[in-house]
Amino acid sequence: MTDLNIFKISTPGRVCLFGEHQDYLNLPVIPCAISLRISLEGKRRDDSIVHIDLPDINSEDTFSIDATLNYLRERDYFRSGINILRRAGYSFSRGLECNVHGEIPISAGTSSSSALVVSWINFLSHISDQGKVLTLEEIARIAHEAEVLEFNEPGGMMDQYSTSLGGILFLSFHPLLSVVSINAVSGNFVLGDSRSPKNTKEILSRVKNRVLNIVQRILKIHPGFSLHTISIGELDKFSKFLNKEEISWLKGTIRNRDITFEALELFRSKELDEKMFCSLLNEHQTILRDVLQISTPKIDKMLDAAMNAGAYGGKINGSGGGGCMFVYAPKNTEVVAEAVEKAGGKAYIVRVDEGTRVESMTEQK
Repeated sequence: MTDLNIFKISTPGRVCLFGEHQDYLNLPVIPCAISLRISLEGKRRDDSIVHIDLPDINSEDTFSIDATLNYLRERDYFRSGINILRRAGYSFSRGLECNVHGEIPISAGTSSSSALVVSWINFLSHISDQGKVLTLEEIARIAHEAEVLEFNEPGGMMDQYSTSLGGILFLSFHPLLSVVSINAVSGNFVLGDSRSPKNTKEILSRVKNRVLNIVQRILKIHPGFSLHTISIGELDKFSKFLNKEEISWLKGTIRNRDITFEALELFRSKELDEKMFCSLLNEHQTILRDVLQISTPKIDKMLDAAMNAGAYGGKINGSGGGGCMFVYAPKNTEVVAEAVEKAGGKAYIVRVDEGTRVESMTEQK
């Protein structure tokens, strides 16, 4: 009997072009999948053991698929993925043997963990007893449940949708989820990993809780207040019960929202105005650095070096406090990458890439 049961799945990382620290506030974002990918290759075993080899981080995970899959660590994504799919009606009568390799910088704001979970969900759906092929939207939704909701994490849905669907997306979450594909940017980016560790959970929680606390205080006095409709010009009326720093945070949040909508209109043009695109990137970075204070001196140094070498514009990427930056560099790309390296970062030349995909399927007897 021939069993079509060896699958190789790959999924891209992502950068957030516009809307950093916005999705968990249900404000829109524009993420972009990039051509650094994570690959997961696996097959069924003849026993009930699940074994995942992770040589890039000198790690592995082994457990029995017949046992109750209790979580043994803070972000136990391999077990949570199986648990979520089981609740959705999937079954796994045999164990699994998997190997994971990645090009995406780890813990650097480029969604390496989401790319892994998306790959895992894509793989599990194919290799389950049902052998169902999920849509990219279904993979994103299930991956978000397995990565964020299952562990009460503070993040939003941007990472899972961006890595699953690929390309450049406009994601709107209010009043309902809306996903619009954008084909606007064809030039190269240079991604720079500062190689400085960051605490994603702590930073997300701090920034999110601070903005939400401000919003809750306003709502007690102005029940009709909404981050979706308020204009920057209306914010000064709240200065009676908010201090200058809190007003600044609120203005920064609203301006980032407006920048995202301005970028969407720009991307809808027949021809991309690269100067305006990068002007918006630079303004977004200014707010992230000076208002939300999530940038770092090393990230700022790398951005300055890239701009001086010919990049058009860029920003810190991800939750901040370390991790990566990126710049748009359609010309002199190699020179810009070299400048980022000289400033202490590890540079990658990347382009917009497609979402999760089955790279190969092999029949094994």
